[in-house]
Amino acid sequence: MDLTSEKIQRILSKYKFHDVAVEELEKIHRIFPDLKPFTGTYTFTDSSQKELLKLTGVIPVKFDGRSYNFPVQLWLLDSFPFTPPICHLKPTSSMVIREGKHVDAKGRIHLPGLHSWDYPKSSVVGLLNEMITKFQEDPPLSSKTTEDTKDPHQLMAFVSNLQINDGGSKQHDQQSIKVSVVGGGDLGMACVMSILAKCNVDRLVFIDVAESSTKGGSTDLEIFSLPKVQVSRDISASAGSRVVVVTTNSWSGDESYVKVVQTNADLYRGIIPNLAHLSPNTILLIASQPVDIMTHVAWRQSGLPPTRVIGAGCNLDSERLSYVLDINLNTHQPGWVIGELSDNKVPVMSNVGLSSNGAMEIAPGSNAAKPLLDRAFELMKNRGQRSWSVGLSVADITNTILTDKMKTHSISTLAQGWGGIGAEVFLSLPCIMGAKGSTRLAGVSLGPEEDAKLRTSVNSLSALMSQIRL
Repeated sequence: MDLTSEKIQRILSKYKFHDVAVEELEKIHRIFPDLKPFTGTYTFTDSSQKELLKLTGVIPVKFDGRSYNFPVQLWLLDSFPFTPPICHLKPTSSMVIREGKHVDAKGRIHLPGLHSWDYPKSSVVGLLNEMITKFQEDPPLSSKTTEDTKDPHQLMAFVSNLQINDGGSKQHDQQSIKVSVVGGGDLGMACVMSILAKCNVDRLVFIDVAESSTKGGSTDLEIFSLPKVQVSRDISASAGSRVVVVTTNSWSGDESYVKVVQTNADLYRGIIPNLAHLSPNTILLIASQPVDIMTHVAWRQSGLPPTRVIGAGCNLDSERLSYVLDINLNTHQPGWVIGELSDNKVPVMSNVGLSSNGAMEIAPGSNAAKPLLDRAFELMKNRGQRSWSVGLSVADITNTILTDKMKTHSISTLAQGWGGIGAEVFLSLPCIMGAKGSTRLAGVSLGPEEDAKLRTSVNSLSALMSQIRL
């Protein structure tokens, strides 16, 4: 939180508990970065006035499956944080306040947490969470339609996308760009850092799942407070995300492979349906292992169409293959790695060059191309799937979605019906990616060796999925 302006410093210097107040403000910023500090003159009920610090911004409130940003203002008395803030709703000209149990006709907010304030047991972060809960139960804002109509179901669509400043509220021309990464550890952190560097996001939410064996890293992000990054341990913080990256895993060396996958599926059952409910228009990007199986599980549990549930799959290997073909072997034709992320994965080439404007398709398998692809695969050996490299791959896919780039990625997707595959399995296939999801490239005939590897993967993945309880 930026407290460096001369005005803010001057007002804050008069606060009785200056250092404690600053510490509390930093805590608020880490959890609710949309609340910004300003100065102003507050008029009390006895008409006396005082220059105080105020926090102005929005809090996320879910209603009827959608997420809305409610504009609020918190005045901090000079004895803050030992006295509670004075809280108001700040509706736009097109909103009407619905007077109720927790909000009066003038927008003054009344909550149990304000009346029973007892610092340090009480905090603004806890108060804001209470506010969100109460507003979800009984939304205090609705659209201004007629004098007699104050129906919460008429909540304005644009309330979900407000930008608040000291001068009031204004509507964005476009929705804010929000991405969430669910699951901690090295891979989760790598995805956060890579997306932050690669993508133009307004907010990046990092959710550390306690039950995951990949938990960790969130405390460091809280300590160092990166711009645009919100750290949470609550799945609801992901609401309204355009892309949700899932890196959660639950690995144990003491369990069989099937048992480990079942444990992951059980973990997903408590996460995936909630993610889909909170962000019904999102694209789920799965990076948990085994990625083909976990993407299949996520699709079945989410209820989303298969075009919007994808896995990182063989995208990293595909980008490496294209690089080797272009730079090392001077072919200037993109290539992809398809199939299962295992020893059975198969390299294929495009039918057009990198600079061509023609429609991109997979070139049919041929004896002429096989030595070239085998040589490229040889050059790619021992590069591995390290967390940072997978994170870069995930960020590249995310950027394609956010910018509606319509780039072709080899991602784990529903393969049923592609190239004569009859089983319901997820495999990496070249797909054109954009803001609305994925579209597979047409299937082609592969060489005998490549086709046999693909069929082996289909059979093994089908067998494993049949043993998993979703």
